[in-house]
Amino acid sequence: MVGKKKKKKSAGEKAGQDEQSTTKMRRKEYEAEMAVLQGELVALQEWVKSTGAKICIVFEGRDTAGKGGTIKRIVERVSPRVFRVVALPTPTDREKSQMYLQRYMSHFPAAGEVVIFDRSWYNRAGVERVMGFCTPEQTERFLNMTPLVEKAMVDSGMILLKYWLEVSADEQTRRLESRKDDPRKTWKLSPMDMLSYSRWYDYSRARDAMFEATDTAWAPWYVVNNEIKKRGRLNIISHLLSQVPYEPFPGLDVELPKRQKAGDYREPTLAVRRIPTPF
Repeated sequence: MVGKKKKKKSAGEKAGQDEQSTTKMRRKEYEAEMAVLQGELVALQEWVKSTGAKICIVFEGRDTAGKGGTIKRIVERVSPRVFRVVALPTPTDREKSQMYLQRYMSHFPAAGEVVIFDRSWYNRAGVERVMGFCTPEQTERFLNMTPLVEKAMVDSGMILLKYWLEVSADEQTRRLESRKDDPRKTWKLSPMDMLSYSRWYDYSRARDAMFEATDTAWAPWYVVNNEIKKRGRLNIISHLLSQVPYEPFPGLDVELPKRQKAGDYREPTLAVRRIPTPF
């Protein structure tokens, strides 16, 4: 039977519709699953090193959507010589005079590297557009140019993965409220964050336009419902691993050698400065 064509749902409307994703997860279960996935990330790391692969991962999304926490779990057990996180500050006057993507290109991965962008060139399609830091013409030029640049990246042999993390308006409010009394998180409550919070639908429009222009066959956007952070992190890492043709790590057959004997060595009598031990 032919029915009416359903209206296409936005990414924001789709977030929260996955019942499993909105069910809390026990920490013990989460840590067990995370340990397995982090082991696979080590296997991916060894494959990247041995093959000279180049992987570029972009994380974008709503404020408080959990980008930072997800990235921390990805890099927690791998080598910083292979996995590199890029979180660029506000551009300098010199960088503002350059071609827009120029300062990002210098951080693209070389052979044997995985580069993770904690926010990226897509600032121009998001915060810069919404906050008026660029002109509408500059945004339009960016949206037209970016698919071509990303095609060149992929054609060069780079694996490019783009993730958009989504949370509901209510969950964003809850997370921002929780930061006020947490000294570990108060630094995240900048005037810009507060202004961004007030412009939820401006960001929604900017996100939708960005998806329409830059969701391509060679560099698609992957939208993550991160209402429940534990599930979101596991889902992202699992998906990331599925997009890379790495080989499982066979493991190491390691036997520690015998430690040398002390011989004539004696502990020194020199007093050393030790730190206090209040714990």
